[in-house]
Amino acid sequence: MLPNMHCTVRLTRCHPTRNVVSKRHDVIQPALSSPPDPTLPTRHCTVRLTRCHPPATADFTAKQVLDEMSSHDRGHYSDSEEDVSEESDVVEEREDEGCRAGEEAEAEAEEEEEEEEEEEEEEEEETEEETEEEEEEEEEVETYMSKNNTIKWSSVAFYKDRRVIGQHDDDADVDDDDDDDDDDNVRDMRIRKRRRRRRETTATAEAANQPGPTAYAVANAQDIVSTFLMFLTPAIEKIVLDMTNLEGFRKYGENWKDMSRTDLRAYIGLLILAGVYRSRGEAAASLWDAESGRAIFRATMPLKVFHTYSRMLRFDDRESRPERRATDKLAAIREVWDKWAERLPYLYNPGPDITVDEQLVPFRGRCPFRQYMPNKPARYGIKIWVACDSKSSYAWKMQVYTGKPTAGGSEKNQGMRVVLDVTEGLTGGNKTVTCDNFFTSYELGQRLLERDIAMVGTVRRNKPELPLALLTSKNRQVFSSKFAFTSDTTLVSYMAKKNKNVMLMSTLHTEAPDDVVAGRRKDGKPAIVLDYNSNKGGVDNLDKVIGTYSCRRMTARWPLVIFHNIIDVSSYNAFVLWREINPGWLPGKRNKRRLFLEQLGKALVTPLIQKRERLPRTAASASVVRAVQKSNAKCRDWLEEEEEDEEDEVAAEEHEQQKQQEQQQQQQQQQQQPMMMTTATTSSAVSPPGMHNKRKRCQICPAKKDRKTQTVCSGCKTFICKGCTLPFCPTCAHFNLGAEISGGEARRRHV
Repeated sequence: MLPNMHCTVRLTRCHPTRNVVSKRHDVIQPALSSPPDPTLPTRHCTVRLTRCHPPATADFTAKQVLDEMSSHDRGHYSDSEEDVSEESDVVEEREDEGCRAGEEAEAEAEEEEEEEEEEEEEEEEETEEETEEEEEEEEEVETYMSKNNTIKWSSVAFYKDRRVIGQHDDDADVDDDDDDDDDDNVRDMRIRKRRRRRRETTATAEAANQPGPTAYAVANAQDIVSTFLMFLTPAIEKIVLDMTNLEGFRKYGENWKDMSRTDLRAYIGLLILAGVYRSRGEAAASLWDAESGRAIFRATMPLKVFHTYSRMLRFDDRESRPERRATDKLAAIREVWDKWAERLPYLYNPGPDITVDEQLVPFRGRCPFRQYMPNKPARYGIKIWVACDSKSSYAWKMQVYTGKPTAGGSEKNQGMRVVLDVTEGLTGGNKTVTCDNFFTSYELGQRLLERDIAMVGTVRRNKPELPLALLTSKNRQVFSSKFAFTSDTTLVSYMAKKNKNVMLMSTLHTEAPDDVVAGRRKDGKPAIVLDYNSNKGGVDNLDKVIGTYSCRRMTARWPLVIFHNIIDVSSYNAFVLWREINPGWLPGKRNKRRLFLEQLGKALVTPLIQKRERLPRTAASASVVRAVQKSNAKCRDWLEEEEEDEEDEVAAEEHEQQKQQEQQQQQQQQQQQPMMMTTATTSSAVSPPGMHNKRKRCQICPAKKDRKTQTVCSGCKTFICKGCTLPFCPTCAHFNLGAEISGGEARRRHV
């Protein structure tokens, strides 16, 4: 097209002997807005259009061109040949310059037109593809209704359904009578608000609640013992000591020696060491055996004392228990359990994935809430609901299942209630709860979304919120998947085997599955199945690691079974804290947990060994006591233990003073009265036995009886037990003594 300004129309005159520049059928271009004139010459004349010349250089207008050509046709030119030749040379020069400029302009215009045509073709192709995709989606989209006709599922991901997402923003004029569109718009807006709120709160919440040990745990985990004692707090120890001493006094009266804090920790330390040495099923007598037992057990406390503590260990007042048990089946250990369970979430922040499952503590004795679970290895035991971190298996919250309520009637929606209870307090955003088909339900997913927590889990086939279309498995290929979507929930039916499909529900995977990624796997598992498999074993792994070095002992009392489980979980949680606080601890070691438990057990029994006054009989145990007492290991001093030590020292001083007074009185009596003797071979007169500082074996009894005593004969200073002494009054003792002396002299004379 000719430009509107600065263009010229140049006429080339006819020269019979010269070649024309070009021949065209249409002399005047369509841009001149005039049809071609058939009267114009077409053989020897041409019209050259030159672009971008100043208006002053224009020699002819369009009208002049037509007049000139018509006059030329009629032969009105009268110029001479010389004038014509000179003028033609000038015209040719101008023509050459105009040709070059015109050709360049025409080439640029043609390139621009080609580019515009290509862009238009690409846009048309894209629009055609989009319309085809929309038509295909409209044809492929299917809707499924749940069994109870309350939930509408779609075969296409909700965010990809263009008829729903974005409708509130793009379509300004929405019909108020269309209830379905209004519901879709409300759900769409709710998704957008939830995602925006989650993005806003995630940054601040994650900064305040980084996964791992809390600031309190990092500040107080000075060593292994202090890390463990953050779970068994002094308040818990006080309850156990008070109730145990109360029960011991009721059983033994004045002969009961109060159990101190050092004794309790040493008792717990021996339980941990028994688990480290894999002696859970071994009798306690074999652990204390002089030949085949462990030296540290005899070095800590006698076997008789260990059995006494095991029998007397209590966690509540036995006399007031019936009143509390009427409303609480866990009354025997409720106070200790609540105080301990409160410490678990206070010391650790779980990661983004949390596992909720049940734990079965083995027990076959009498218990009002004992459970039977055939799928568990132990089958019989006490069920405990557990929420733990999927990566570290740290037990974050635990709840004992005590059976049906005392008021009567079965509990409805128990799985949902348990998950909501054990996940209460989760903060930080981007949390996902993984649970099995006992807990998973559509309502649970909605309740967790209100807390900004996602859910992934298997679903039982009898759930009313499932559509029947996904339950069928006939005529389906193995490793194939079928999906159903709502605005915030995804349901998948995966064919793991022939004629057997697995149902999973997720509020985390709201997008459509990636067929390319799923096609890379031979089994074709979608992302929902892979995420569930990677996070479902948190509680199972906790059971495995606890069972490897468990401190459980054979007992018929279920409160003691729960207390043993408290020690096991506390020791493992303490190991998780210590390992994450000190990542460089024991580098290269593969059995870190065993070494941690062994150091913990030895550290708990060390204070009691240091206080031991007498050495054990076996050489190995005696060497352990000497090594501990001579070592410079620093143990943590507790204020209450220091007070008890001061009281013991005062009592020892009083006992020594009283002993000195008694010895002085005995010396005075010996000066005034004949010496009293004690014998075991004859019925001679004996005096009340004296006491010795040392404790030795009775020299009268057979060695196999191994009777230890502090009683000595006042005459020959022989160690004798109470069974070998004979009591006499001073008169009889003097008479028998004189008769014995006279009889001895007569025998000597007779000889």
